Amino acid sequence: MRADKITLVSFDLCPYVQRAAIVLAEKNVTFERVDIDLENKPDWFLKISPRGKVPLLKVGHEVLFESAAIVEYLDETEEPRLHPGDPLAKARHRAWMEFGSAILADIWTLETTAERAAFDNAVAALKDKFAKVEAELGEGRYFAGDVFSIVDAVFAPAFRYFDVFDEIADLGVFNGLPRVRAWRAELAQRASVRNAVVADYNDRLRKFLRKKNGLLARMPLAA
Repeated sequence: MRADKITLVSFDLCPYVQRAAIVLAEKNVTFERVDIDLENKPDWFLKISPRGKVPLLKVGHEVLFESAAIVEYLDETEEPRLHPGDPLAKARHRAWMEFGSAILADIWTLETTAERAAFDNAVAALKDKFAKVEAELGEGRYFAGDVFSIVDAVFAPAFRYFDVFDEIADLGVFNGLPRVRAWRAELAQRASVRNAVVADYNDRLRKFLRKKNGLLARMPLAA
């Protein structure tokens, strides 16, 4: 049993926090989750977060920052291993984790931009990126077949956004991508993914969109 207390410092909507929460759950690690307000960051947080961002993982008296470093640490120290054992396969998984982060950047544009050109470019970029993911997926339930991996933990929070986006507008991001659509549905059913956010996450995301008052929030069904 781990001797050090684990604390995940979080923001309720952060997809990068969700990655860490999913990996912790997959490994059955007991941890405390502490949410902060990123618009009113407490002094104690600023003292221990080099970039002023979440997630942070407090391991005893040590603090880790950056989600990639956090999930890599957890995978090296806790069973079951979620990265493949083969070094080449592991490197490819890490590359697709970075690809997932690029998708989150496009999603941020969708959430916040008030400019039609930027919005349309983000939709086009997402369609292109998910088409590349479609070409990479095989026949299994997850990214690497039937074995859940860290890549799944990276993409699940990205897919979650579309549970709300789809209620607002049909952006067509997943049109013609049956494997991506099946992967999205499979991840949505996994307990670690479902429990990585608060119960009213969708309502909080809608409130966030209205606050940003971007193009997406002003579409007819967003009110």
